[in-house]
Amino acid sequence: MPASSDFQQAIREAQSGGLVGPNVVNKALPYVGGGMVLTAAGVMGGLALMASNAALFMPLFWVALIGNFILFFVAQNVASKGDSATALPLLTAYSLITGFTLSGIVAYALSTAGIGAVGTAALATGITFVLASVMGRRMSDSVGQALSGAVGLGLIGLIIAMVVQLVGSFFAPGMFSGGGFELLIAGFGTVLFVGAAFVDFYTMPRTYRDDQYLAGALGMYLTYINLFVFLLRLIIALQGGGRRD
Repeated sequence: MPASSDFQQAIREAQSGGLVGPNVVNKALPYVGGGMVLTAAGVMGGLALMASNAALFMPLFWVALIGNFILFFVAQNVASKGDSATALPLLTAYSLITGFTLSGIVAYALSTAGIGAVGTAALATGITFVLASVMGRRMSDSVGQALSGAVGLGLIGLIIAMVVQLVGSFFAPGMFSGGGFELLIAGFGTVLFVGAAFVDFYTMPRTYRDDQYLAGALGMYLTYINLFVFLLRLIIALQGGGRRD
């Protein structure tokens, strides 16, 4: 029995040998959930502003979008240093403002596909989180590294496709702004961020120390926000909301 116990202990140590933050996932998860709740509050605030003062929404949207871009890099830098006391209020503001910037696509989804589309996207995101939290932690190194590489290459392809869509929409909006091209991007983005959701649970403890849990939470939060957005885009495209008639 002692020999068996020693052998099992050796296996556990070998499996965790590459981990730099064995507890970082568990420490980060409450903040990922809190960030999603704050984002929902930001969305509600944006929707309320559109209903009460639509003319004011777009100027504030652009200010929020630019400010959020800057805030992301500041918060990421502070969180990576393990300065949680400073990073937490920055990430709180980032989550709220992110929600405000997402209120436009949520409003569009409500008008074209109904509240069921938003609910479906939110539910699918939650189910993905549950599955990823179970299976992502159990991935072998070979599977985890292969999936991480595939997701990384996919992100590059997605960015290129979105740039093509943005530029092409100015010259041929009927081709690039909706229909098949939008469906292709939305579908690819959805599959990509589902994969990223699983990768996060594998890479986070191998990338962040335990005291960098807010930096890990920020990365995971962005994965699920993007997954929700692309699911919403996919539902809108499938229901024909992306077409410009």
